[in-house]
Amino acid sequence: MDELDCVNIFLSEGAGVKDIVAEMESRGEEVPRDAFGHVKLDKIQPGVWFAKQFAEKIGAEKVMVQKSGYFARAAAPNAEDRTLIKACADLGVDSALAGVSGCVGHDEDQGDTLRAIEFPRIKGGKHFNVETPWFTEMLAQIGQGV
Repeated sequence: MDELDCVNIFLSEGAGVKDIVAEMESRGEEVPRDAFGHVKLDKIQPGVWFAKQFAEKIGAEKVMVQKSGYFARAAAPNAEDRTLIKACADLGVDSALAGVSGCVGHDEDQGDTLRAIEFPRIKGGKHFNVETPWFTEMLAQIGQGV
C-alpha cells in the first residue's frame, strides 16, 4: 500500500455474511431478509463491512467500495462472451414468453444445459469448488495456482 498507494480486495457475493449477521444479531439489530428468508445483501452491504474491517487493520485513510459489476465491465466481451450473452438473452425471452420463471444459466445438475434454473434451487451459501476445471485452467493461464 505504501508503494502503490492502494489495495484492491475482491470479494465474492455473500462473502462474510454469516459473520456480519452474527455481529448484527449480537448487537440486537434486525437482519433484513427477503420473502424467502435470504439476507438482503444490498441492505447489510458486505463490501462496506469488509472495507471498514480492513481499513482499520491496515490504516487506510480512504476507502472506496465498488460492486463487482463495475469491475466486470472493465473489459470488452470477446466473441465467445457475446455468443453466450445472446444465447442467455434469447433463452430468457423465450422462457418468459412461455411462462417459465427462473435464472438463465448453465445448470450444473443437468449436464451444464443452458436453461431457466428454478428460483428455489438458487440460494446462497453454496461453496465454490476451487478444483473446477475452468477455474484451475484460468489460474494456470494467469500464472497462479490453487
